[in-house]
Amino acid sequence: MHIIDSHFHWWPRPILERLCERHGYPRAEVNKRGGYAYYGAEGRSFPVNSWAEWFVLEEQFAHMDGLGHQIDVVGSIGPLSIYFSDLPVAEGRAAAMEWNEAMAAAQQTYRGRFWGTAAIPLVDTDVAIEVLNHAVTQLGLVGANLPGSIGPDARIDAPRLEPFYARAAELDIPLFLHPTDAIFAEMLDGYGGALHLSLGRVMEVSTAAMRLIFSGIMERHPALRVILSHTGGALPYQSGRMDKNGGQAKLPQSPSVYMKRMFTDTVSPHSAGMKFAIDYYGIDNVMYGTDYPCWDPATALRLLNEIDLSPADQAKLFRDNARRILKLSATEARAAA
Repeated sequence: MHIIDSHFHWWPRPILERLCERHGYPRAEVNKRGGYAYYGAEGRSFPVNSWAEWFVLEEQFAHMDGLGHQIDVVGSIGPLSIYFSDLPVAEGRAAAMEWNEAMAAAQQTYRGRFWGTAAIPLVDTDVAIEVLNHAVTQLGLVGANLPGSIGPDARIDAPRLEPFYARAAELDIPLFLHPTDAIFAEMLDGYGGALHLSLGRVMEVSTAAMRLIFSGIMERHPALRVILSHTGGALPYQSGRMDKNGGQAKLPQSPSVYMKRMFTDTVSPHSAGMKFAIDYYGIDNVMYGTDYPCWDPATALRLLNEIDLSPADQAKLFRDNARRILKLSATEARAAA
């Protein structure tokens, strides 16, 4: 079967190595797992950790090949997307440009097997738009990463960012919304990080998505495409609660109308969660994703096989939806099985 993994992480190691040389915060340190621990601005105590599997794209492809399917990938940043907004404006711009150039180079080298998405620093709106324009119109990246917070500021719906969202809609590229570990890690501390990793990241992506809805950004920009990580966090399960209380935001439509305009992936460690996301968003709005190397693609495939999907729906979930939602060129994709 031909599969496109819509939630996949590859980080260029030289960028992390240089981050280890930075004084003060943000900074990184080599950890014991062959990767790095990223410590955000203001010395946040909860680090973003990576390990050896994040950094060698050829080895990542080899892992995918071992699953017995033809698997192409869409590379997004994940929790490190906050890094570019943790930096001062000029430094964040330079770091994002370097990251995006690396993504574009990989996309060119592995044409039709790897698609890259852009890092965007959000501290300054003009810079955010400049970096977005360059990533899409000059480098040909297929989307942009939207952190769940701007540094420690949860307000990704700040009025100053309206032109950024307008430009993303105009460029017709999706925004990949992913939690960052900057908002809930401190209040959900302890237990070796288990409480935050299990619940905090779900809360962050849910809160960020609802800010885009309650602020009216999704209403004012109907062409804006937002992809929620991790099956939409808590939102599908709590959709009725959003509608019950959403009248306070004075939107012209119920919040769930905007929620169902968003897209999501299948990153959930149980088949019931995957199935609920498919049932809620509709088969046309869900894409196969594994969160690799944070999660195991073999397990993702096994759990999806527990869901009774028709061959036509399997084709949508595993490949066709990604091609349509991300506007991947069918001529660049390897021949479908």
